[in-house]
Amino acid sequence: MALTKERVAELVKTYGKSESDSGSPQVQIALLTTQIRDLTEHLKTHKHDFHGRRGLLVLVGRRSRLLQYLEKNNRDSYLELIGKLGLRK
Repeated sequence: MALTKERVAELVKTYGKSESDSGSPQVQIALLTTQIRDLTEHLKTHKHDFHGRRGLLVLVGRRSRLLQYLEKNNRDSYLELIGKLGLRK
């Protein structure tokens, strides 16, 4: 379930300001979105994985808080990011 180093590097390169920018909210939201999508696919197959479902809810809550932070501090970046990731809000 964990993201590979190559996938993380690709997401950092796409959404970060530089190759080593893994801490910006945009990159963190992109990483969480990828994990959420992978975990959602897993849960479609394994309907009784309740621990995984709780993990999914934790990830969704964390992403929601980061999106709220980004919207409050940098509205333009927020709108661009949700457009790129295909999130609705």
